[in-house]
Amino acid sequence: MFIAIPFIIDAVAGSRPHAISFFNKSLADTVPVVRKDTGKTKPSAVKPAAAADTNVLSKATDTSGPVTVDTLYVPKISKDTLDAPVTYKAKDSIILMVPDKRFYLYGSANTKYKTIDLTAEKMNFDQETGTLEATNSRDTAGKLFGGPVMNDGGQSFESDTLRYNFTSQKAKIYNTRSQYGEGYIHSAQTKKAADNTIFGFKNGYTTCNLDTPHFSFRARKIKVIPDKLVISGPANLEIEGIPTPLFIPFAIFPITQGQRSGILPPQYVVNQQKGIGLENGGYYIGLGDNFDLTMRGDVYSYGSWSLTASPTYRKRYKYSGGLNLSFANTRFGDPAVKSEFSTSKDFRVTWNHSMDSKARPGVNFGAAVNFGTSSYNRYNVYDYNTRVNNNIGSSITFSKTWIGKPYNLSLGLNHSQNLSTRDVSVSFPDGTFTVNTIYPFQRKEMIGSPKWYEKIGISYNTVLRNQANFKDSLFGKQAMFDAMQTGMQHNIPISFSIPVFKTFTLSPGINYSEYWYTKKFNRKWDPNKFNPGTGINGAIDTSYEAGFFTARDVSTSLALSTAVYGMYAFNKNSKIKAIRHVMRPTLSASFRPDLNPHLYKELQYNNAGDKSMVSVYDGAIIGVPSSGSFGGLNFGLDNNLEMKVYSKKDTTGNHERKIKLLDGFGINGSYNLVADSFKLSTFSLYARTNLFDKLNISASGNIDPYQTDARGRRIDKYVWQNGKISLGRLTNASISMSTSFQSKDKKSKAKEQTMDSIQNAQSTDAAFAAQQRQLQMVRNNPGEYVDFDIPWRVDLSYSLSYTNTIIPDSGGVVRRITQYVSFNGDFSLTPKWKIGLNSGFDFTNMQIAYTNMYISRDLHCWQMSINLIPFGTFRQFSITINPKAGILRDLRINRSRQFYDL
Repeated sequence: MFIAIPFIIDAVAGSRPHAISFFNKSLADTVPVVRKDTGKTKPSAVKPAAAADTNVLSKATDTSGPVTVDTLYVPKISKDTLDAPVTYKAKDSIILMVPDKRFYLYGSANTKYKTIDLTAEKMNFDQETGTLEATNSRDTAGKLFGGPVMNDGGQSFESDTLRYNFTSQKAKIYNTRSQYGEGYIHSAQTKKAADNTIFGFKNGYTTCNLDTPHFSFRARKIKVIPDKLVISGPANLEIEGIPTPLFIPFAIFPITQGQRSGILPPQYVVNQQKGIGLENGGYYIGLGDNFDLTMRGDVYSYGSWSLTASPTYRKRYKYSGGLNLSFANTRFGDPAVKSEFSTSKDFRVTWNHSMDSKARPGVNFGAAVNFGTSSYNRYNVYDYNTRVNNNIGSSITFSKTWIGKPYNLSLGLNHSQNLSTRDVSVSFPDGTFTVNTIYPFQRKEMIGSPKWYEKIGISYNTVLRNQANFKDSLFGKQAMFDAMQTGMQHNIPISFSIPVFKTFTLSPGINYSEYWYTKKFNRKWDPNKFNPGTGINGAIDTSYEAGFFTARDVSTSLALSTAVYGMYAFNKNSKIKAIRHVMRPTLSASFRPDLNPHLYKELQYNNAGDKSMVSVYDGAIIGVPSSGSFGGLNFGLDNNLEMKVYSKKDTTGNHERKIKLLDGFGINGSYNLVADSFKLSTFSLYARTNLFDKLNISASGNIDPYQTDARGRRIDKYVWQNGKISLGRLTNASISMSTSFQSKDKKSKAKEQTMDSIQNAQSTDAAFAAQQRQLQMVRNNPGEYVDFDIPWRVDLSYSLSYTNTIIPDSGGVVRRITQYVSFNGDFSLTPKWKIGLNSGFDFTNMQIAYTNMYISRDLHCWQMSINLIPFGTFRQFSITINPKAGILRDLRINRSRQFYDL
């Protein structure tokens, strides 16, 4: 646009000074115009038009129609000619004042030069100085509109007036508002250098996106280094335009663009047990696209401290993961009073690793490790979910599937830990190798119906287990390795199924199992050994014998199954159309010979001389074959109950819908024909359903059909032989129910997709990794991150368990009932206030469970949360006010109190 002006003036030299329209034909005929839509050069032949009805370098049309953008190219005339074309457009008109050598653009004007994109209601260009001025305008009501907006290389500036020099590429902007990452800078005057460095005068930095922000840091001078930092001199925090007593000597706000190493400022806290402290201070080190490291530490006035190293790694389309190594030293009491002084040295290790499924098809490696001392969470973690969970575990797995082959291999390390009892179980290495079912007699090309022998299938499965159970204080010591057990089990099942009588399925099968052990348990009764459980002499003495031992088992079976359907239809006027009942009975005969008569021996277990059959491999991690032989029947009955009702909401047109009344309920048992006593097994009952897709119910129980004597021992006589109409004595039962209700959230799907994309995506950007860590914090600390789009939410669960135990020696009956209800939810008092509660009640002990209450307030660009734990061993009160923006996540006001009952 502007580089054509010298050429235009030379063309009209000698004529009298005048103001001409850019669309003057005599002028346009001398200027070659290259149109973007064709790329061909031709003379412009546009008739003169008034400013009110002209369009941009095109035929005169309505201004609401499309706008055509022209680019003028001419050979360089002078040294100050621009080195790139300038494109422009305007909805109203473009006017050239020849004597003044000025260009005027009116009506949503837009100019583009290199990386600069400038829009404004009015623009004018001075050719002599090379300066472009953009301003706003006023409507008929006197309101300003169309202010200049300048975008340059990702930087955005909104202002009242802007002056830009094309030669020096410098700009001066008045009353500007610019955005850098999550932050906004309001400046009375701004100077932009050629290298895009910004110098501001009378500034305010904020993360609030309003024109009049709720808060800002006011600084007289400020400097912006593009894609790096925002630096200011002395600054004062203003809230709602009111200065506060908080001053800072200088401020550095990073502009998040990839990795940036730097200091992580600490948070000031007050802890009742640890004293005044600084938490989460440290340093972030960016070590490239594939690796970074975060170091954080806590220090308190009473001498406690902690240190956490968190490296993360990633390789696009390959793998990603992160590691946390935490060490903490907690001190209690006064060191001068030894009886009241104690220390606790703790650690915790967490590691997560995931592999992209496309990296190596058929191969997968993953890890989820959480391991540490039992007292780490007690002294160093305060969130609700961690406090109520006493069990932690780890899993590291490698699996391989041979594509096109029936082989599968999995190897792993597993760890489980009870923080309350301090029991630890470690399994390593664990391995499973499986050969999927193959049909050796099946033809390569099936033609017609298969023969019965073609349905014979053979598979193979082997399991390797190495496990050690010990107390956490023995970790890494010789006692831990002495507790290690190793075992291996092989299974070869052969099976096939054939239909009989059209509605029945007959399934014969043979199963062979072999067990390998490396340790044998030798138990004997020692009348002189002190028994701490009874307080008198007489206890079982156990010794271990190392070596290689084997056991094997084989069984045959013949199963018959079918399905029976029954339906009851109601009359036409009933809203209930029909009820359908499906029964699936199964009956099987099996035989298992006793191949290991030496495995079981009689063992005395009390001073009265009572004995029971105990295997030398009881307690082995791969199990042990059952004692004796079995030849009998196994039976079971599964039921399903559905109801079909009339529905106006059905979209299929039949105005009917199905309701599940019972997903499944039934009974299982067996009868041993070759046993000399107790031939009938206990009955196992179960039921499950999901009523109205809201209420989940599951129940189970066991019934013992045999009578007991006066001492509480079972006798070989059925309960119903005494004339009672009963299946037996209920030995244990349990039932659990859960439901959830919440109001509708129109943004739920979009938010869930956003959270899933952040959680599952793989990116090398450090800012994206920070988003993933922030998402995990949201899920772990619901009291500090509240969804105000859901007005209310309630989750309820109830569990009931019953045990009916007869004490063997006294014949006394011990009945125990435990009940527990848990509830959590929240509701909005107003669109900006929310109250939440996580709690429960133990009916057995008549105690309120660990309770967490929180109140949250949405302050637009800030959020306030109040957390209260009023009961239990760990009581806490805290109030936190913090900005929502991630760049200011460390700028938070926190006041907390913790109380321990140790």
